[in-house]
Amino acid sequence: MVEKKYQALKEKLEADLLRLKEQLGQIRDIGGEENRREGSPYGKKEEEAAETSEIENRLALEKRLLEQIMDTETALKKFETGNYGLCDKCGQTIAFERLEFLPQAKLCITCKAAQSKEVKGFAA
Repeated sequence: MVEKKYQALKEKLEADLLRLKEQLGQIRDIGGEENRREGSPYGKKEEEAAETSEIENRLALEKRLLEQIMDTETALKKFETGNYGLCDKCGQTIAFERLEFLPQAKLCITCKAAQSKEVKGFAA
């Protein structure tokens, strides 16, 4: 029964990976079209600002997608090595409920909470 639940998570990760790669391809295709767009290099300032903002947003989305792809691929590799569902920090089992919500989770909830507190401590 437990194995079947984890198999469903693996299938979800595989489907997510395909979807993320497809989205990345679409974003990159859009970027290529923008680069081929013809027009005067002396356009209005507002148009240039809008284009710059669009490019920045696209690059930020592309970066986020790449990070999600890497996290998903890492989770799938953990299935191969038999380490899926184990916390990267303490080695304890990550609660299945957490994995259902975030199948690419690397940390158990305790270690994640501690990490969040550390980050907040540096920000203060």
